[in-house]
Amino acid sequence: MSTGSVEELAPPGSPGAVARNTAIFSIATGLSRLVGLVREIAVASFFGTSGPFSAFTIAFQIPNLVSNLFANAALSAAFVPVFTDMLEQKRRKEAFRLASTLFWIMLIALGAITAFFILAAGFIMPLFTGSTFKGALDPLTAGLARVLFPVVLILGLNGLLVGILQSYDHFSIPAISPAVWNVVILVLLLAIRPHFHGEEQQLYVYAAAILAATFVQLLMATGALGRIDFRLQFHIDWRDPRIKQVFTLMLPVTIGLGIVNLDQLLNSVFGTLVSDEAPRAIDNAFRVYMLPQGLFSVAVATVLFPTLSRMASRRDAAQMRRAIGVGMRQINLLLIPAAAFMIVLPTPIVRLLFQRGHFTAHSTHIVALALFWFAFSLPFGGVNLLLTRTFFALQRPWIPTRLAALNIVVDIIVSVGLYKPFGIAGLIIGTVAANAVMTALQIHRLRIGFNGRLEGAQTTMITARIAVASVLLGTVSWAVWRLCDKLLGTSLLAQIVCLSAAGGAGLFVYVRAVFAMRVPEAHQVQRLIRSQLGRG
Repeated sequence: MSTGSVEELAPPGSPGAVARNTAIFSIATGLSRLVGLVREIAVASFFGTSGPFSAFTIAFQIPNLVSNLFANAALSAAFVPVFTDMLEQKRRKEAFRLASTLFWIMLIALGAITAFFILAAGFIMPLFTGSTFKGALDPLTAGLARVLFPVVLILGLNGLLVGILQSYDHFSIPAISPAVWNVVILVLLLAIRPHFHGEEQQLYVYAAAILAATFVQLLMATGALGRIDFRLQFHIDWRDPRIKQVFTLMLPVTIGLGIVNLDQLLNSVFGTLVSDEAPRAIDNAFRVYMLPQGLFSVAVATVLFPTLSRMASRRDAAQMRRAIGVGMRQINLLLIPAAAFMIVLPTPIVRLLFQRGHFTAHSTHIVALALFWFAFSLPFGGVNLLLTRTFFALQRPWIPTRLAALNIVVDIIVSVGLYKPFGIAGLIIGTVAANAVMTALQIHRLRIGFNGRLEGAQTTMITARIAVASVLLGTVSWAVWRLCDKLLGTSLLAQIVCLSAAGGAGLFVYVRAVFAMRVPEAHQVQRLIRSQLGRG
């Protein structure tokens, strides 16, 4: 669905446009997450939770963290409010000139950063591995990082182009490109991996496939710019005051998002103190955890971000409060039941998805343990994403940055205190505690900014109803799965039937419960689905 057709139905930022864009983004993101899960399943069967695969995990997380520090989400979050504000003021040519200048600055700066990390990987990567890593794993980590570090440059440029598209309410290509990214990786891995022998060589093939797929993403964003007639200008306007404004906003955003993304890396780094399998097990659980996170909360936050930026530009506090409240309740409506399902059935979920090939029953056990604890963090992570974007839309990025710094301190203290007695579980409990503290602090700070009015009572009341319905979902899901598992056993077909039956029964009870308790957001979703089906 093109953005033009959306705009014909409703202006950008209207409730109808936001709802439709959220639906489009959710469907596209859901497809991307599904294809990504297929890739993770295939890769898990190839490499399991081995030490070399843990080395790959760390080698991939470092460039990913650097890309978020210096570009990608950080640049987009700082750029979109400034770019959107210029478009609101009908200064289109100046906005495009700003985007062109930023493109060339990022190309030069990120190119230099990428080159530095490639040359210094042998010294940098061993700093992130603990005592359980064998000596041979450190050189492998550095070698894989050298292949993967160019994604920093590519993702940085892609982040800028995606920011331009989102400012024009073009969400389809940014949403679908991760699905293409996963498909390209999977095809290259299946086609090329059999020609290489040994786990380490095959991991290098995986790294090269990721690099190629990331470049394809950049090509897709470049092609989509033609829809808004964007033309890259071959000059750098250093005198443009908006350049300074973007980088001034980007500094705290960079620190804030970097701290948030540091959490996943910390889990892997501390995991190397538990065992050489722990980093990979935690990452497998994180991928499952991110499936509902990406499907729902990322969609809501991404689509609302330009809308919130426009409201902030117009100083429309009442509409912002309403949008934030609805966004939090929609995220809770979708993520709390997802968390309940993961809490009661982590082992069946992991066994169905991953246990084949080199992924053993032991791998299932340690990944399921991590997934169980990750599930408690799911609603907090979703709400945090929306609230952080709200501060960015208000161009007050230092607030979530300071809170994110406190978040990471909480994570480190809890993780260090619990990893020895509880192993992997202790590390994930640190993440849960940090996200819960972050949510409470962000809500408190926003309430102060909105003079104590943030629809808090309504959100608390509705969230309590959602929690009750989610307990019913979890109870019914576990009972149905338990009965089905005893009757059918653990064959692949039986696992699919039992988990599907458990999920279906739990969802049926949950839907009936939220409608019976008159949760308004459930009716909003129902009306949206009916309107889209009617239009179809």
